[in-house]
Amino acid sequence: MFDTLKAQPADKILALMQAFKDDPREDKIDLGVGVYKDAHGNTPIMRAVKAAEKRLWEEETTKAYTGLAGDPLFSERMISLVLGDAVSRETVSAVATPGGTGAVRQGFDLVKMANPDAVVHVSDPTWPNHLSILKHMGLPVVPYRYFDSETGGVDFTGMIADIAQSKPGDIVLLHGCCHNPTGANLTQGQWTQVIETINSVGAVPMIDLAYQGFGDGLEADAGPTRQVAKSCPETIIAASCSKNFGIYRERTGILMTVAQDSGTRTVTQGTLAYLNRQNYSFPPDHGARLVLMVLGDEGLRADWEAELEEVRTGMLELRQMLADELRTLSGSDRFAFLGQHRGMFSRLGCSPEKVEKLRAEHGIYMVGDSRMNIAGLNRDTVPRLAKAIIDVGI
Repeated sequence: MFDTLKAQPADKILALMQAFKDDPREDKIDLGVGVYKDAHGNTPIMRAVKAAEKRLWEEETTKAYTGLAGDPLFSERMISLVLGDAVSRETVSAVATPGGTGAVRQGFDLVKMANPDAVVHVSDPTWPNHLSILKHMGLPVVPYRYFDSETGGVDFTGMIADIAQSKPGDIVLLHGCCHNPTGANLTQGQWTQVIETINSVGAVPMIDLAYQGFGDGLEADAGPTRQVAKSCPETIIAASCSKNFGIYRERTGILMTVAQDSGTRTVTQGTLAYLNRQNYSFPPDHGARLVLMVLGDEGLRADWEAELEEVRTGMLELRQMLADELRTLSGSDRFAFLGQHRGMFSRLGCSPEKVEKLRAEHGIYMVGDSRMNIAGLNRDTVPRLAKAIIDVGI
Protein backbone atom coordinates (compact mmCIF):
# COMPACT_ATOMS: atom_id res chain seq x y z
CA MET A 1 0.00 0.00 0.00
CA PHE A 2 2.68 2.50 1.00
CA ASP A 3 4.43 2.12 -2.35
CA THR A 4 1.57 4.07 -3.93
CA LEU A 5 2.31 7.17 -1.85
CA LYS A 6 3.87 10.14 -3.59
CA ALA A 7 6.44 12.45 -2.05
CA GLN A 8 4.86 15.65 -0.81
CA PRO A 9 6.40 19.02 -1.65
CA ALA A 10 8.75 20.29 1.03
CA ASP A 11 7.41 23.02 3.31
CA LYS A 12 9.20 26.17 2.17
CA ILE A 13 9.43 27.71 5.61
CA LEU A 14 10.78 24.52 7.18
CA ALA A 15 13.33 24.29 4.38
CA LEU A 16 14.28 27.91 5.03
CA MET A 17 14.77 27.11 8.72
CA GLN A 18 17.15 24.30 7.85
CA ALA A 19 19.07 26.45 5.37
CA PHE A 20 19.50 29.13 8.03
CA LYS A 21 20.69 26.55 10.54
CA ASP A 22 23.26 25.21 8.08
CA ASP A 23 24.60 28.67 7.19
CA PRO A 24 27.97 29.12 8.99
CA ARG A 25 27.93 32.94 8.84
CA GLU A 26 27.82 34.45 12.33
CA ASP A 27 26.03 37.61 11.21
CA LYS A 28 23.13 35.83 9.48
CA ILE A 29 19.60 37.13 10.20
CA ASP A 30 16.50 34.93 10.38
CA LEU A 31 13.38 36.79 9.25
CA GLY A 32 11.56 33.71 7.96
CA VAL A 33 10.08 31.75 10.86
CA GLY A 34 6.69 33.04 12.01
CA VAL A 35 7.21 33.13 15.76
CA TYR A 36 7.78 36.12 18.00
CA LYS A 37 11.36 36.68 19.14
CA ASP A 38 12.73 39.20 21.60
CA ALA A 39 15.85 41.33 21.05
CA HIS A 40 18.03 38.35 22.01
CA GLY A 41 16.41 36.00 19.49
CA ASN A 42 14.44 34.08 22.11
CA THR A 43 10.72 33.24 22.28
CA PRO A 44 10.15 33.78 26.00
CA ILE A 45 7.42 32.38 28.23
CA MET A 46 5.25 35.29 29.31
CA ARG A 47 5.39 36.17 33.00
CA ALA A 48 1.69 35.63 33.64
CA VAL A 49 1.72 32.31 31.81
CA LYS A 50 4.70 31.15 33.87
CA ALA A 51 2.93 32.13 37.08
CA ALA A 52 -0.27 30.39 36.00
CA GLU A 53 1.66 27.27 35.10
CA LYS A 54 3.25 27.13 38.53
CA ARG A 55 -0.14 27.59 40.16
CA LEU A 56 -1.64 24.90 37.95
CA TRP A 57 1.12 22.46 38.88
CA GLU A 58 0.35 23.01 42.55
CA GLU A 59 -3.45 22.94 42.28
CA GLU A 60 -4.33 20.49 39.49
CA THR A 61 -5.75 17.23 40.80
CA THR A 62 -6.67 15.31 37.64
CA LYS A 63 -5.80 14.82 34.00
CA ALA A 64 -9.27 13.54 33.09
CA TYR A 65 -10.96 14.79 29.94
CA THR A 66 -12.77 18.12 30.15
CA GLY A 67 -15.35 17.42 27.42
CA LEU A 68 -15.61 17.25 23.64
CA ALA A 69 -15.83 21.02 23.37
CA GLY A 70 -13.14 21.66 25.98
CA ASP A 71 -13.69 23.50 29.25
CA PRO A 72 -16.75 25.77 28.90
CA LEU A 73 -14.98 28.39 31.02
CA PHE A 74 -12.15 28.60 28.47
CA SER A 75 -14.71 29.19 25.72
CA GLU A 76 -16.54 31.79 27.80
CA ARG A 77 -13.40 33.80 28.50
CA MET A 78 -12.14 33.58 24.93
CA ILE A 79 -15.54 34.64 23.58
CA SER A 80 -15.33 37.65 25.88
CA LEU A 81 -11.78 38.45 24.75
CA VAL A 82 -12.60 38.20 21.06
CA LEU A 83 -16.21 39.39 20.85
CA GLY A 84 -16.68 41.49 23.99
CA ASP A 85 -20.32 42.53 24.18
CA ALA A 86 -20.73 42.88 20.41
CA VAL A 87 -23.19 39.98 20.24
CA SER A 88 -25.40 38.06 22.64
CA ARG A 89 -23.87 34.88 24.06
CA GLU A 90 -27.03 33.09 22.95
CA THR A 91 -25.83 33.47 19.36
CA VAL A 92 -22.34 32.00 19.88
CA SER A 93 -21.18 28.37 19.66
CA ALA A 94 -17.58 27.44 20.47
CA VAL A 95 -15.15 24.55 20.87
CA ALA A 96 -11.52 24.37 21.94
CA THR A 97 -9.12 23.21 19.23
CA PRO A 98 -5.46 22.23 18.87
CA GLY A 99 -4.16 25.69 18.01
CA GLY A 100 -5.50 28.22 15.56
CA THR A 101 -4.67 25.82 12.74
CA GLY A 102 -6.99 23.25 14.31
CA ALA A 103 -9.70 25.90 14.49
CA VAL A 104 -9.23 26.77 10.83
CA ARG A 105 -9.43 23.11 9.84
CA GLN A 106 -12.54 22.55 11.95
CA GLY A 107 -14.09 25.66 10.43
CA PHE A 108 -13.55 24.31 6.94
CA ASP A 109 -14.97 20.95 8.03
CA LEU A 110 -18.06 22.77 9.29
CA VAL A 111 -18.40 24.57 5.96
CA LYS A 112 -18.13 21.30 4.06
CA MET A 113 -20.87 19.73 6.18
CA ALA A 114 -23.18 22.72 5.94
CA ASN A 115 -22.68 23.46 2.24
CA PRO A 116 -20.72 20.90 0.18
CA ASP A 117 -20.92 23.25 -2.81
CA ALA A 118 -19.30 26.20 -1.02
CA VAL A 119 -16.37 27.98 -2.68
CA VAL A 120 -13.80 29.55 -0.35
CA HIS A 121 -12.56 32.98 -1.40
CA VAL A 122 -9.11 33.81 -0.02
CA SER A 123 -6.92 36.89 -0.14
CA ASP A 124 -4.05 36.97 -2.61
CA PRO A 125 -1.74 36.32 -0.88
CA THR A 126 -2.83 34.48 2.26
CA TRP A 127 -1.22 32.25 4.88
CA PRO A 128 0.06 29.29 2.82
CA ASN A 129 -1.47 26.73 5.18
CA HIS A 130 -4.95 28.05 4.34
CA LEU A 131 -4.40 26.93 0.77
CA SER A 132 -2.73 23.67 1.77
CA ILE A 133 -5.60 22.64 4.03
CA LEU A 134 -8.25 23.62 1.50
CA LYS A 135 -6.49 21.67 -1.25
CA HIS A 136 -6.15 18.61 1.00
CA MET A 137 -9.87 18.78 1.84
CA GLY A 138 -10.90 19.24 -1.78
CA LEU A 139 -12.67 22.54 -1.18
CA PRO A 140 -12.64 24.83 -4.23
CA VAL A 141 -10.68 28.07 -3.80
CA VAL A 142 -10.94 31.40 -5.58
CA PRO A 143 -8.45 34.19 -4.79
CA TYR A 144 -9.49 37.81 -4.36
CA ARG A 145 -7.09 40.68 -4.95
CA TYR A 146 -5.58 42.06 -1.75
CA PHE A 147 -1.95 43.19 -1.71
CA ASP A 148 -0.64 45.95 -3.97
CA SER A 149 3.11 45.36 -4.41
CA GLU A 150 3.62 48.85 -5.79
CA THR A 151 2.23 50.70 -2.77
CA GLY A 152 2.70 48.07 -0.06
CA GLY A 153 -0.96 48.56 0.82
CA VAL A 154 -4.31 46.95 0.05
CA ASP A 155 -5.75 46.83 -3.46
CA PHE A 156 -9.16 47.62 -2.03
CA THR A 157 -10.92 48.32 -5.31
CA GLY A 158 -9.84 44.94 -6.63
CA MET A 159 -10.74 43.24 -3.36
CA ILE A 160 -14.31 44.52 -3.38
CA ALA A 161 -14.79 43.75 -7.06
CA ASP A 162 -13.65 40.15 -6.54
CA ILE A 163 -15.65 39.53 -3.35
CA ALA A 164 -18.73 40.80 -5.15
CA GLN A 165 -18.42 37.79 -7.47
CA SER A 166 -18.96 35.28 -4.65
CA LYS A 167 -22.22 33.37 -4.48
CA PRO A 168 -24.76 32.76 -1.69
CA GLY A 169 -23.33 30.23 0.76
CA ASP A 170 -19.73 30.82 -0.33
CA ILE A 171 -17.09 31.59 2.30
CA VAL A 172 -15.00 34.76 2.29
CA LEU A 173 -11.90 34.11 4.39
CA LEU A 174 -10.65 37.27 6.10
CA HIS A 175 -7.71 38.05 8.39
CA GLY A 176 -9.04 39.73 11.54
CA CYS A 177 -5.90 41.85 12.00
CA CYS A 178 -2.17 41.81 11.19
CA HIS A 179 -2.60 40.26 7.76
CA ASN A 180 -0.25 37.33 7.18
CA PRO A 181 1.91 37.52 5.07
CA THR A 182 1.66 41.18 4.09
CA GLY A 183 1.06 43.18 7.29
CA ALA A 184 -1.32 45.40 5.30
CA ASN A 185 -4.66 45.92 7.06
CA LEU A 186 -8.05 47.32 6.14
CA THR A 187 -9.30 50.59 7.63
CA GLN A 188 -12.54 50.65 9.62
CA GLY A 189 -14.36 52.22 6.68
CA GLN A 190 -13.06 49.51 4.36
CA TRP A 191 -14.23 46.81 6.76
CA THR A 192 -17.71 48.35 6.57
CA GLN A 193 -17.66 48.10 2.77
CA VAL A 194 -16.44 44.50 2.93
CA ILE A 195 -19.32 43.60 5.24
CA GLU A 196 -21.83 45.32 3.00
CA THR A 197 -20.49 43.48 -0.05
CA ILE A 198 -20.53 40.08 1.67
CA ASN A 199 -24.07 40.61 2.89
CA SER A 200 -25.25 41.82 -0.51
CA VAL A 201 -24.20 38.57 -2.20
CA GLY A 202 -25.22 36.25 0.64
CA ALA A 203 -21.74 34.92 1.39
CA VAL A 204 -20.52 33.95 4.87
CA PRO A 205 -17.43 35.56 6.42
CA MET A 206 -14.83 33.38 8.10
CA ILE A 207 -12.23 35.24 10.15
CA ASP A 208 -8.78 33.93 11.05
CA LEU A 209 -7.78 35.91 14.16
CA ALA A 210 -4.24 34.77 14.90
CA TYR A 211 -2.61 37.97 16.17
CA GLN A 212 -5.02 39.80 18.46
CA GLY A 213 -2.95 42.23 20.53
CA PHE A 214 -0.01 42.36 18.11
CA GLY A 215 -1.35 45.21 15.95
CA ASP A 216 -3.07 48.20 17.55
CA GLY A 217 -3.97 46.60 20.89
CA LEU A 218 -6.32 43.90 22.18
CA GLU A 219 -9.53 45.89 21.81
CA ALA A 220 -8.64 47.61 18.54
CA ASP A 221 -7.50 44.35 16.94
CA ALA A 222 -10.80 42.68 17.89
CA GLY A 223 -12.81 45.57 16.46
CA PRO A 224 -13.20 44.28 12.88
CA THR A 225 -14.16 40.78 14.05
CA ARG A 226 -16.79 42.24 16.36
CA GLN A 227 -18.08 44.47 13.58
CA VAL A 228 -18.44 41.50 11.23
CA ALA A 229 -20.07 39.25 13.86
CA LYS A 230 -22.58 41.95 14.74
CA SER A 231 -23.40 42.85 11.14
CA CYS A 232 -23.58 39.52 9.29
CA PRO A 233 -26.27 36.83 9.63
CA GLU A 234 -23.60 34.16 10.22
CA THR A 235 -19.88 34.34 11.00
CA ILE A 236 -17.14 31.75 11.57
CA ILE A 237 -14.16 32.75 13.72
CA ALA A 238 -10.92 30.78 14.22
CA ALA A 239 -8.79 32.31 16.98
CA SER A 240 -5.30 31.38 18.17
CA CYS A 241 -3.63 31.79 21.57
CA SER A 242 -0.19 30.88 20.25
CA LYS A 243 1.06 34.40 19.66
CA ASN A 244 -0.62 36.67 22.19
CA PHE A 245 -0.06 34.21 25.04
CA GLY A 246 3.23 32.87 23.65
CA ILE A 247 2.13 29.24 24.05
CA TYR A 248 2.96 28.00 20.56
CA ARG A 249 3.79 24.42 21.52
CA GLU A 250 0.69 24.02 23.72
CA ARG A 251 -1.53 24.20 20.60
CA THR A 252 -4.35 26.30 22.01
CA GLY A 253 -7.11 27.70 19.84
CA ILE A 254 -10.86 28.09 19.60
CA LEU A 255 -13.46 27.89 16.86
CA MET A 256 -16.55 30.08 17.24
CA THR A 257 -19.66 30.56 15.18
CA VAL A 258 -22.08 33.45 15.50
CA ALA A 259 -25.62 33.23 14.11
CA GLN A 260 -28.14 36.03 14.51
CA ASP A 261 -30.81 33.30 14.46
CA SER A 262 -30.09 31.99 17.97
CA GLY A 263 -32.43 29.06 17.30
CA THR A 264 -29.63 27.33 15.38
CA ARG A 265 -27.22 27.39 18.33
CA THR A 266 -28.05 23.96 19.78
CA VAL A 267 -27.53 22.16 16.50
CA THR A 268 -24.42 24.18 15.64
CA GLN A 269 -22.84 23.58 19.05
CA GLY A 270 -23.57 19.87 18.76
CA THR A 271 -22.05 19.78 15.29
CA LEU A 272 -18.85 21.46 16.48
CA ALA A 273 -18.55 18.91 19.31
CA TYR A 274 -19.20 16.11 16.80
CA LEU A 275 -16.37 17.40 14.57
CA ASN A 276 -14.01 17.46 17.53
CA ARG A 277 -14.92 13.84 18.23
CA GLN A 278 -14.22 12.78 14.66
CA ASN A 279 -10.89 14.57 14.35
CA TYR A 280 -9.17 14.24 17.72
CA SER A 281 -11.85 13.35 20.25
CA PHE A 282 -11.12 15.63 23.21
CA PRO A 283 -9.08 18.81 22.66
CA PRO A 284 -5.86 19.44 24.64
CA ASP A 285 -6.40 21.32 27.88
CA HIS A 286 -3.05 22.45 29.30
CA GLY A 287 -2.71 25.62 27.23
CA ALA A 288 -6.41 26.36 27.46
CA ARG A 289 -6.20 25.98 31.25
CA LEU A 290 -3.39 28.54 31.40
CA VAL A 291 -5.34 30.97 29.24
CA LEU A 292 -8.52 30.76 31.31
CA MET A 293 -6.45 31.20 34.49
CA VAL A 294 -4.71 34.32 33.15
CA LEU A 295 -7.94 35.83 31.85
CA GLY A 296 -9.78 35.05 35.08
CA ASP A 297 -7.26 36.47 37.54
CA GLU A 298 -7.09 40.27 37.85
CA GLY A 299 -3.38 40.37 38.67
CA LEU A 300 -2.30 37.84 36.06
CA ARG A 301 -4.41 39.47 33.39
CA ALA A 302 -2.97 42.92 34.11
CA ASP A 303 0.58 41.56 33.89
CA TRP A 304 -0.22 39.66 30.69
CA GLU A 305 -1.73 42.74 29.05
CA ALA A 306 1.27 44.84 30.08
CA GLU A 307 3.77 42.37 28.64
CA LEU A 308 1.72 41.94 25.46
CA GLU A 309 1.74 45.73 25.06
CA GLU A 310 5.53 45.72 25.40
CA VAL A 311 5.73 43.14 22.64
CA ARG A 312 3.39 45.14 20.40
CA THR A 313 5.07 48.50 20.84
CA GLY A 314 8.50 46.91 20.46
CA MET A 315 7.57 45.63 17.03
CA LEU A 316 6.13 49.02 16.07
CA GLU A 317 9.41 50.67 17.06
CA LEU A 318 11.38 48.22 14.93
CA ARG A 319 9.06 48.90 12.00
CA GLN A 320 9.54 52.64 12.24
CA MET A 321 13.30 52.30 12.70
CA LEU A 322 13.50 50.26 9.52
CA ALA A 323 11.30 52.67 7.57
CA ASP A 324 13.37 55.64 8.79
CA GLU A 325 16.68 53.94 7.97
CA LEU A 326 15.46 53.10 4.48
CA ARG A 327 14.25 56.67 3.99
CA THR A 328 17.73 57.91 4.84
CA LEU A 329 19.49 55.42 2.55
CA SER A 330 17.08 55.67 -0.39
CA GLY A 331 16.30 59.37 -0.15
CA SER A 332 12.61 58.61 -0.60
CA ASP A 333 9.48 57.53 1.27
CA ARG A 334 8.90 54.45 -0.86
CA PHE A 335 9.37 52.20 2.18
CA ALA A 336 7.04 54.19 4.44
CA PHE A 337 4.49 51.38 4.24
CA LEU A 338 6.68 49.31 6.57
CA GLY A 339 5.85 51.67 9.41
CA GLN A 340 2.16 51.51 8.56
CA HIS A 341 1.91 47.71 8.50
CA ARG A 342 0.89 45.89 11.66
CA GLY A 343 1.77 42.60 13.31
CA MET A 344 4.86 40.45 12.93
CA PHE A 345 5.01 40.44 9.16
CA SER A 346 5.58 42.75 6.25
CA ARG A 347 5.92 41.94 2.59
CA LEU A 348 8.53 43.95 0.69
CA GLY A 349 6.87 43.22 -2.64
CA CYS A 350 10.10 42.27 -4.43
CA SER A 351 10.97 39.30 -6.64
CA PRO A 352 12.19 35.90 -5.41
CA GLU A 353 15.48 36.68 -7.15
CA LYS A 354 16.03 39.72 -4.92
CA VAL A 355 15.13 37.63 -1.86
CA GLU A 356 17.74 35.08 -2.93
CA LYS A 357 20.36 37.84 -3.31
CA LEU A 358 19.62 38.95 0.25
CA ARG A 359 20.33 35.42 1.42
CA ALA A 360 23.36 34.71 -0.73
CA GLU A 361 25.10 38.06 -0.40
CA HIS A 362 24.02 39.24 3.05
CA GLY A 363 22.93 36.16 5.02
CA ILE A 364 19.40 37.54 5.41
CA TYR A 365 16.71 34.87 5.30
CA MET A 366 13.09 35.59 4.44
CA VAL A 367 10.33 33.68 2.64
CA GLY A 368 10.60 33.71 -1.16
CA ASP A 369 7.56 35.96 -1.57
CA SER A 370 9.50 38.63 0.44
CA ARG A 371 7.56 38.14 3.67
CA MET A 372 9.77 39.04 6.61
CA ASN A 373 9.24 38.64 10.33
CA ILE A 374 9.79 42.05 11.91
CA ALA A 375 10.18 40.37 15.30
CA GLY A 376 13.34 38.72 13.98
CA LEU A 377 15.08 42.11 14.04
CA ASN A 378 16.68 44.16 16.80
CA ARG A 379 18.26 47.61 17.00
CA ASP A 380 21.61 46.27 15.78
CA THR A 381 20.28 44.36 12.78
CA VAL A 382 17.84 46.99 11.45
CA PRO A 383 20.62 49.10 9.83
CA ARG A 384 22.18 45.98 8.28
CA LEU A 385 18.87 44.90 6.79
CA ALA A 386 18.19 48.39 5.43
CA LYS A 387 21.61 48.57 3.77
CA ALA A 388 21.16 45.08 2.29
CA ILE A 389 17.73 46.00 0.87
CA ILE A 390 19.27 49.00 -0.92
CA ASP A 391 22.37 47.07 -2.00
CA VAL A 392 20.36 44.39 -3.83
CA GLY A 393 18.24 47.00 -5.55
CA ILE A 394 14.84 46.51 -3.95
